[in-house]
Amino acid sequence: MAEHNVLGELGEKRAKEYLEEKGYFIRHVNWHNVTPFGKIGKLELDIVAEKDGWLVVVEVKTRSSETFEHPEEAITLRKIKNLVDAAHEYILQFDWNGNTRFDVISVIPHGNSFRVEHIEDAFLAPS
Repeated sequence: MAEHNVLGELGEKRAKEYLEEKGYFIRHVNWHNVTPFGKIGKLELDIVAEKDGWLVVVEVKTRSSETFEHPEEAITLRKIKNLVDAAHEYILQFDWNGNTRFDVISVIPHGNSFRVEHIEDAFLAPS
């Protein structure tokens, strides 16, 4: 497995642990939509959690350093659209009727641990 994939998996694992420590219930990690033909679709959500009656869709961005850009700066308008589309499919599939928000967690290695930054309600779904 490529080094960046290993780092990404470690970042998602740390983000999940962080959310659990903060009282979030983790519904899914690396959720993918399934097409009507049973194939894995292209829509993906890093972490889907619940807290205080909210469905929380979490995009995890892991970088080896902040040298070029901070992880949350890698979330483009196209990425936001893909996240919103994926969340819409998730909400339909699991018949979610409550509020939904989009968070970003950036994870950057710091010595033998990770620095985690959690941005709640990071963006609104475009209308």
